[in-house]
Parts: sequence; structure tokens; C-alpha cells
Amino acid sequence: MSERATLEISAIAGGGDGVGRVDGLAVFVPRTAAGDQAEVEYSVKRRLGRGRVVRLITPSPDRVQPPCAHYTADRCGGCQLQHLSYEAQLAAKGRMVADAIRRIGRRDVEAPEVVPAASPWRYRRKLTLALRRRADGWLAGLHPYDAPGRVFHLDDCPITDSRVLDIWREILAQGDLLPAVPALRGAVRLLADTDGGASPRAAFVLEGGRRWPGASKLFAAVPSLAAIWWHPEGGERQLLHDRRQDAEPGASFVQVNAAMSDELHAYVAGLARGHNPATAVDGYAGTGDHAVALARDGVRVTAIELDTEASARASSRLVAPSRVVQGRVEEVIGDLLPADLVILNPPRAGVDGRVTAELASRPPHAVIYISCDPATLARDIARMPGYRIASLRSFDMFPQTAHVETVCELIPEAA
Repeated sequence: MSERATLEISAIAGGGDGVGRVDGLAVFVPRTAAGDQAEVEYSVKRRLGRGRVVRLITPSPDRVQPPCAHYTADRCGGCQLQHLSYEAQLAAKGRMVADAIRRIGRRDVEAPEVVPAASPWRYRRKLTLALRRRADGWLAGLHPYDAPGRVFHLDDCPITDSRVLDIWREILAQGDLLPAVPALRGAVRLLADTDGGASPRAAFVLEGGRRWPGASKLFAAVPSLAAIWWHPEGGERQLLHDRRQDAEPGASFVQVNAAMSDELHAYVAGLARGHNPATAVDGYAGTGDHAVALARDGVRVTAIELDTEASARASSRLVAPSRVVQGRVEEVIGDLLPADLVILNPPRAGVDGRVTAELASRPPHAVIYISCDPATLARDIARMPGYRIASLRSFDMFPQTAHVETVCELIPEAA
């Protein structure tokens, strides 16, 4: 059962929804801005309200006209903040981080600086699309935020590098070579050495189907592709075709926003050097960028990475006495402590409780935690009561979305 009320949006919550209150009840309303006054239709579930704007009475001064037609016409779920000015987006993300650390991490912090992106548009080097087979070909697009089971046709994505969209069009022009199943999911990602020339090198990862007899013909027909991976239904991901001359992983480990990734990497390297470590552990190391930078400074680094392809790449980049251990961080970190410095760069789920337990029992001089989710960062900080936050800085890796990357420097209280 739904109700209606007029409410004032007071803030942007984690996830990007505006939040206001009706008789003390928190109501979350997508596509609103702090300062909006709106008539909202909402329903209550688990003591929280979820609503939609029926009528915008007084718009916030933070509002702008979203430049992407899909954002409004199709309610695209890929972005959450296009209706906010870029300055308001940055401020909202800083408040999201601080709010999570105060509520969940139980630390009194100020909203961190959010380093702005050099360009808030055309920065994404990867685009994942849902594919639905129709009588006249493939419907390729994204999902509305309020109807995740539906797919709309994507004409353009203004946060995505136009070269990625061009390669997608080349693939879809050969759509009859894709597996003949009702639904697929695919991703095109520019590889690290793409130089902006006429023939960008990209990886294509396809998920779904049990047979793909047209894979070789598709690879031959789309010369912009350097490699094709396939994750068949019920099977493991496999590399089918490869034109690359080196072992650079291309399916998962090239940064989506290269410019901001470089800026964050330089910042982390500076923090690490400030502790003058002799030994370091780089957890969730990927292809080893942080480990390689430390090793070049003379630090003996042990990098930990589960993925076989990424760990092999990291190992090829490190020389003894630095090394790579392939495995789960929570299963091996206990054998690698004590160390002077620990870098953690976990996925969105954060670190396993065994990791924070090991860091509590044998603390390094410092922990540098790189987080893509303020809530799991805050949870993991709460698990480490013996550490204080020495510094906190966020980076706008994904403009127009509610995602934010945060670097938290933690020092043992006894230090």
C-alpha cells in the first residue's frame, strides 16, 4: 500500500538516492537532490520508505539538466547522479564516505576531499551490455533502475569512451555470429596500450550460451578486437582468440578510468613512501601495480592475488626478493606478517574478517586501504579498533554515478 506526502530532501544517501523524512520515517527517493521539495508517493518496507517523485514543487539549486537522454527517458540505472551539478556530486560523495565511517565505523571524521576527475564524461574504457534476441536481431542495452529485468536499446552512453561504443556497433553488426540463445551479456574493454589511433585494441568478454560456433568468424570480422573470452553457461571463463603480443590480462584487470587510476596510484605510492617500509604486503594485488612501484623503491614486497592470469602477470613484473603468492588474502596473510606496510585493495565486498583479525594481532606500521565501497570500508575499520585514521581521501573514479574510491591510511594506536 502506498502513501503520498510532501517532503524536503535533506541529503544524498549511499547509492545515490535522495533521502527525506515523513514523521520520522526515512524515505529514499531516486533522482532527487538535497534541497528539493517534492510530492512523493512511497511505500514502507522494513521500517524504510521507498518513493518516487510525483511532482517537483521546488527544485534544488544543485539540479542540472541531465545530458543523457537515456537517463530520463529510459530511467537508465547505469548512472545515479546526472541530475546534480558536478560540484554537488563531489560534495555528496564526500558526505557519503564520512556518514558511513561515522555510523558503521564508529569514528568521528570530517567529509574527505574528493579529487575531481579530469573529465566527468567519456572516461569509461569498458561497457557491459545486456543482449536479448529478437526476431529482427539483438536488443543491446542497459536496465532501468526501477525495472532491472527489462532492457532498453542503448543509442549512446556519454560516460563511455566513444571508441568502446564503436567496437560494440561492429560486434552487433555481426550479431548472427553470436550464440543462438535468448539472452547474453557482453563487455568491451579497451586495453591498456590503446593509443587513441584508428584501430584501438579491445577485449570482448561474452557470457552465456553453451555453444558458440561463430566465435572464430566474429573475431576475424572485427579487427578492433585483440582478444575474445567466453564464459559459457555452467562453465569456466576461457580465452578463445588472442592477437596480443604480450601476457597483459585484458578480461578484468585494466582500469575503467585510466586517468583517475593513475592519480590514485601516485597518491598511494606517496603515502607508502612516507612510511619508509623495508617490507610490505600488497593484498588483492591484481597485476601488481602497487607492488611493482614499491619494489622499485627497494621494498621487499609480497603480492597476494587469487586470479591465475593476474598473478602470473604480477609475477612477471616483480624480481626477487619480491614475489607473488597466488591465493586468498585471508588464507595466506597470516604467514606473511609481520610487515612494515600492508596495502589492501579488496573488491566491493571488503576484506574477510580473518584479514582484520590478523592485522589486529600483528599490526604493521601502517595499513593503506583502498576501497570502492564506503560501507564495507567502514565495517572493516570498525573491526580494527586498535587503529586510528591518519588520513582519508576520496577520488571520483566514476563521475555521474554514486560510486566513489577512497584511500584510508590506518596507523596502530600504539605507534
